[in-house]
Amino acid sequence: KTPTEPVSPDTIYAMAALMLLGHLVFFDYGANAAVVSSTLSLNMAIFASVCLASRLPRALHAFVTVTFAMQIFALWPVLQKKLKAQTPRCYVGVTVLFALAALAGLATISGVGAVLFASLLLAVSCLCPYCLIRLQLLKDNIHGPWDEAEIKEDLSRFLM
Repeated sequence: KTPTEPVSPDTIYAMAALMLLGHLVFFDYGANAAVVSSTLSLNMAIFASVCLASRLPRALHAFVTVTFAMQIFALWPVLQKKLKAQTPRCYVGVTVLFALAALAGLATISGVGAVLFASLLLAVSCLCPYCLIRLQLLKDNIHGPWDEAEIKEDLSRFLM
């Protein structure tokens, strides 16, 4: 409960925010990229949770916070992968259900926060993909010396 007692609260909150941002950057979203590291992402999220839990008033509160963080950051992505692989419709339903539950929970704390969260959720889920699809119509393919080389001669004689 008290590993960060001598550290200032502002430093703890800034460190936790940076670690959670790092979790978002390094999380494995299914892309084949060099920056993806599920281990680093999980460690950053758990570190942020432990830092925030160390500021709670009782050991029980800290224990519950860290346990909940383990469920959210370690176990939930595994369940999501299994659901997506086996039952895609169930995966979509569970994702929508949890988004609505998060929105309802946030609405009990802050109405403005709930409206901002709902706006962000709609923008990322609906508006951004719509804009991307619409902008594809305006895309123009320009050919030049920067393109990959194209082999134009018949190379079938090398296959024998």
